[in-house]
Amino acid sequence: MEIIPVIDVRNGTVVRARMGHRDEYRPITTSLSRTSDPVAVARGLFSLYPFPILYVADLDAIEGRGENGAALEQLKAAFPHLILWVDNGIARTAEARGWLAAGLGHLVLGSESQADTSLVRRFAHDPRVILSLDFRGAAFQGPRELLADAACWPGKVIAMTLAKVGSGAGPDTEVLAAVRKSAGTRMVYAAGGVRDAADLATLARAGIAGALVASCLHDGRLSGPEIAELTSAYAANGCFT
Repeated sequence: MEIIPVIDVRNGTVVRARMGHRDEYRPITTSLSRTSDPVAVARGLFSLYPFPILYVADLDAIEGRGENGAALEQLKAAFPHLILWVDNGIARTAEARGWLAAGLGHLVLGSESQADTSLVRRFAHDPRVILSLDFRGAAFQGPRELLADAACWPGKVIAMTLAKVGSGAGPDTEVLAAVRKSAGTRMVYAAGGVRDAADLATLARAGIAGALVASCLHDGRLSGPEIAELTSAYAANGCFT
């Protein structure tokens, strides 16, 4: 069970995600950081646990209103050994190749940004590329053939239920089960709704490889000692990836 903290960045500032309503996102207020600066928030998250991966959603890039490359560079400079998983709305081959060549991290291809399966298929065997299958409720966001054709998926797939993000309503077990069934040997990650350690344990028992988390860390419902206990238990049982 890989536990991956998430920050959503807009205009160089970390914002609090809430059920996928991006127009309602506001600068984050958290006990983990005095400011909403990405490096400060990340440092606060790492004070809980030495997470090796940080997921960054570049909201400006996803929405086609600019980008937050400077924030990514600052994160890499502050935490040189950190692996960034970045969703920045890329949907073209040249852009994907250029971004990967820059060496800032791993690229998350969000289904909501794709016009067809071609880009995902082209990078299916690149270990630096992750596919995010985005859902709003039961509605898949993106080309239907991308959801239907699991053969084009890369080795790591996120099942992202946007309506669950920041909701505290629990993971979308129905979507996760369907994605995992289609994924075969691929690693499936849960995103949206994770509330606490009990949810993570349930996901692990269901064969989910990892989970993207944010609100439960900022609200104190998932603590550093709990994360350490979970990861140690999974490592001892041969289930930690």
